[in-house]
Amino acid sequence: MFRGSFTALITPFRNGKLDEKAYQELVERQIAAGTHGLVPCGTTGESPTLSHEEHMRVTEICIEVVAGRIPVIAGTGSNSTEEAIMLQRHAKEAGADAGLVVTPYYNKPTQAGLIAHFRAIVDAVDLPVIIYNIPGRSVVDMSVATMAELAAHPNIVGVKDATADLARPLRTRLACGEEFCQLSGEDATVVPFLSQGGHGCISVTANIAPKQCADLHNAWIAGDVAKVAEINDRLLPVHDAMFCESSPGPVKYAAGLMGLCGGELRLPLVEISESSKKKVRDALQGAGLLG
Repeated sequence: MFRGSFTALITPFRNGKLDEKAYQELVERQIAAGTHGLVPCGTTGESPTLSHEEHMRVTEICIEVVAGRIPVIAGTGSNSTEEAIMLQRHAKEAGADAGLVVTPYYNKPTQAGLIAHFRAIVDAVDLPVIIYNIPGRSVVDMSVATMAELAAHPNIVGVKDATADLARPLRTRLACGEEFCQLSGEDATVVPFLSQGGHGCISVTANIAPKQCADLHNAWIAGDVAKVAEINDRLLPVHDAMFCESSPGPVKYAAGLMGLCGGELRLPLVEISESSKKKVRDALQGAGLLG
């Protein structure tokens, strides 16, 4: 079972190229802060604009630096089933613990198409899959019934739920069982998500506040509701700021402010506006993350 705070890692660039040294340092910082797991090459890692070679290298660096200390769920999804199989196969060979496979975007498959897509991937590569259900970006929404059908496959072990539907984790638990891992894809609603049967969160905010995010999940597991509420209150303005524009624009700006890496983005993403920069700075200062 994947449980706790998983960071959806940003991918640092320098002059348009992957900044390997900065990326290695980001991974080490996450482990030192107590993060429970890492997710390279997700939406926050700008996977749509990584070349295949870059995508695979980012995954490899993450796994090499982690060296088995915490789980790595590598982003391997695509709107092309064959491409997803290729990336899933690479993740297995590189030593990932699972692949995060997004519902195919732009193609707009039916529920039957989603079943065929995911079954093709897990039948081709013997590596666990976390379904990434994010209707806001991929247009399609995998139904609970479809997820339950896929959950019967031994290699489909959970979901990253970015639907923002807080009844969904309860419905999914009842349909798919307690052992089906549910990770939230939305920082701001993680506490109610956990209360409805969730097990953790794949977090954007954890890029800049890894200890606080990990502490929240540790407190939840320990049953310390007061501590959960205190951390959640302090982080909410940060969560909101991280999504004041399309992610990862705000979190990369925040990482740059904190000296973690450069804030460089790849087109078609561009630097966030001055008003958004102020929101990010104010949120970081309010949470004690920036002097």
